[in-house]
Amino acid sequence: MEVATYMLRTGRRGLPFEFTMALRDLRMSFERIDLAWALARHDLVSRYRGSILGPFWITLSMAIMVAGISAVYSKLFHLSLHDYVPYVAIGIVLFGFISGVMNEGCDTFVQAAGMLSQTSLPMFTFVWRTLIRNLLNLAHHLIIVVAVLIVPLPPAAESYWRDSNVPLAALGFVLVALNAGWTSLLVGVASARFRDIPQVIISITQFAMLMTPVFWFAGQFPSRHAVLLFNPFYHMLEAVRAPLLGKAVEPHTWAILAVMAVVGWALALTVFTLTRRRIVHYL
Repeated sequence: MEVATYMLRTGRRGLPFEFTMALRDLRMSFERIDLAWALARHDLVSRYRGSILGPFWITLSMAIMVAGISAVYSKLFHLSLHDYVPYVAIGIVLFGFISGVMNEGCDTFVQAAGMLSQTSLPMFTFVWRTLIRNLLNLAHHLIIVVAVLIVPLPPAAESYWRDSNVPLAALGFVLVALNAGWTSLLVGVASARFRDIPQVIISITQFAMLMTPVFWFAGQFPSRHAVLLFNPFYHMLEAVRAPLLGKAVEPHTWAILAVMAVVGWALALTVFTLTRRRIVHYL
């Protein structure tokens, strides 16, 4: 049965058949989501084997980065720590998740070359592996977010936690995760064929971090400025950060993220359908 499935994966039967097989791969990956979870957990455990703090080393370095940037930039630009620290902390943590999924997504299939060439596992399993691994990393970093929301910072006497809209932020994060998922699939397929793609993605995320209000306030630009309106990273940050800071999210941000998710998954599934049977040969 496994041999037959493998032969179907690599043979050509026409576009409708390829699309059916792609959807079958997606459905089977959900049935094996426990395998994706186990692989993602193993990646983290093996990466930090022998370490005392484990993944919390990244959390610690990120916390130091937040503290350093907040201390310097708040003085340079005469900003209050109460407004600046939570803004920067949430921005860095969330952008780290988005860029992590994109950068590590480039190795989605390359990293799994051995398993893909020897088994008939659903290819989407390795997409979920990348996403879950970064979700686990994000779970560690949430300590920073909770801390900056709960601890009151001068000059204010109250924290942001009282005004935070956590359910709305959770909804925003669902849209962020949906968009991160199709991005990981798309760059994974492209990187399997063209090994220069990872360097391109790293350059894009580095440039995007400077062009996105992670360290600077979006309010410094006019409303709906091109730098903000056409910046998908800004909308992903805003959908989560604004509710956590007790602010409203612009309606067009929700619309843009929803359209991105629908169009992005349609594009990624189309590319996957057309290349699915060749991915193993690319590797």
